[in-house]
Parts: sequence; C-alpha cells; structure tokens
Amino acid sequence: MKQSHQSLLSASLWRVLALAVVFVVGISAQAQRAAAYAVAFYNLENLFDTVDDPNNPGDDDFLPTGPYQWTEDKYEQKLDNLARVISQLAREICPAGPAIIGVSEVENRKVLDDLVQRPAIANMGLKVVHYDSPDRRGIDVALLYNPRLFKLDYSFPHPTLFPGRDYFKTRDILEVSGTLAGEPFTVLVNHWPSRYGGGASNPLRENSARVVREICDSLRNVDPTRKIVIMGDLNDDPTDSSVSKVLGAKRKQKDTDAMGFFNATWPLYDKGIGTLWYQDVLCLYDQQIVSGSLLSKHTAGLRFWKAEVFNPPYLLQKEGKRKGYPLRSFDGTRWMNGYADHLPTITYFIKEIK
Repeated sequence: MKQSHQSLLSASLWRVLALAVVFVVGISAQAQRAAAYAVAFYNLENLFDTVDDPNNPGDDDFLPTGPYQWTEDKYEQKLDNLARVISQLAREICPAGPAIIGVSEVENRKVLDDLVQRPAIANMGLKVVHYDSPDRRGIDVALLYNPRLFKLDYSFPHPTLFPGRDYFKTRDILEVSGTLAGEPFTVLVNHWPSRYGGGASNPLRENSARVVREICDSLRNVDPTRKIVIMGDLNDDPTDSSVSKVLGAKRKQKDTDAMGFFNATWPLYDKGIGTLWYQDVLCLYDQQIVSGSLLSKHTAGLRFWKAEVFNPPYLLQKEGKRKGYPLRSFDGTRWMNGYADHLPTITYFIKEIK
C-alpha cells in the first residue's frame, strides 16, 4: 500500500514534539509523570472528489453538474475546513496531535491523500490506510496515523455480510494493528448501517456488532491482553442493543472485566453530550469503546485516561432553527461552507515514564 511521504518537519523537531507530550497528570493521590497519546474519530460527511467514477454511482450527486454543484473550489474549501479541525484535535494535551484518526464517509484514497497534504496538517506527516468497500453509497472508512507515534504492522478490511441478504452492501470494518507507546495496539474503524427504515434497520447494526465481536475474539485468541479500540459512526447510541448488548460495551469501568469492553463515550452521553442531531434529537453515534485490557485496574502499561467530544464554537451553527447543530457543508443543497454533520471524538491514553 502506498503511503504519503510528505513531511515539512525534520526528524529532530518531531523528537522535540514527542518529548513535549510528557506532562504531569494526577492519576492517583500522588501525581506521576506520564506520556499522553490521543486517538480520534471523525465522520467527514460526504468527502467526495469532483471526478465522475463510472464504477461508483454514489458520487453522481457530488459532481459539478450534480444537485450539490460540487466544484473544485468547494472541494478544496471542504478539505481546508476539515484540515483545520484535524489540526486542532487533542493539541492541548498532545502537542503533536492524535497518533491515530479514524475517519468515515470518504469516497476513495485520493480524497485522503489530498486531505493530509493541506497546509494546516501537512507538517503532521500523516499516513493513510484505506480500502475500497462495496458500500452502495460509494463511501468507505479509513485511518490516518502519525508514523512517529504509531508504528503500523498490518491492516485488513472485514466485509460485513448479512445472512440471507446477499444484496445488502455496506462499509467494511477496517482493522489496523501496530504499536502505540511500545505496546501492541489494534483499532477497528466502523461505519455501521444507517437508521433508514426505522426499527427495521436494527438487525443490520446488530449484525455489524457481532462481526466486530468476532474480530476481537479472534485477536484475543492469539493475544488475550491485546489492547483494542473500537471506534466509528455506529448509527446507534451507547444504550442501544447493538452496542450495549450484542457488543457488550459497558457503561462503567468498574463493571468491565479484562476481556470485556468499556464504552468510553457512554459517560459523555449520560451528561447530555452528543456528536450529531438526528431527527431533532441529540445523539452520540460517534463512539469509542476500549477493551478491558486498557483499563488501569487490568494493566500497568498503556491505559485509558479520558474521552471527549471536540466541539469548539466554530463547529456549531450560531443561529436559525438548527442553532447548536454541527455546521455542515450543505443545508439541503445550499452550500454552507461548513465542516461535517458530526463532531469528532477523542480518547486519551497514558503510560507512565520510568
């Protein structure tokens, strides 16, 4: 797989930035020195290029002649807007930015290569992991990573097949494994089937949850202590059956055993924090779920610290009937010059420095 080699910072400067992530955090009655690492997820909302792909009928709306009048100027503005957001993720705690950024709703590898080369984030030197999926809308999940913080070992797309519905095509689940903070670390990037059809669509997401569970079980059969983050736009809230029952992601750390999963974004949902509005209801579909092996009671190594929704004021609409909603690229087909209809989520991990 080809990776972007562009980097505007020297290796020596990146070493300085890496040292800058060392900070003092109170993780017990007596604070300890630790290094912090961030993992983010962001639904980029219809990041299509302007070129007609005859093999992807899903891109027809996003052409200069389509209903969105998707021109090169709008495309480049969208890239700059998204790059602005990515450039600011986790910076207060991790000066070099996230080690890993999962993304969804991207058309192809080209739009990701274009994105990581935008001026606001070019100096991060982000690499791309992407596979084309059979999704009927022509959108995929992908992963961006900082090779100075995360060392890639392998990646693999897992098709999401629905028994008895061979015609149903959706996004793959992307497995990416490597090393973070010197430890084996796996990320599963998801974009589960939509809620189109109401309750009749629930089994589709429950099926995706089963596939994720099977992938995790396979990983743990090889290494029971494998540290895993499940992230993505699940099109369900933390309380929904697909997440809380089928996947079994727990609401509280104290209820999560070493082989279980803690939904790091569930406590945010309980506080009324969301990532999008769906049918005028605030939802938290963009979730991050960590394996029990990442919780402090089960590990002395790299461990989960906290989670947040990245929601600075500029990402929100300031007026009108959708005041407070994420400022998206379009309202209907009217160009809003916004960002995306979802807000990013971030999880932070720490590891003591001896």
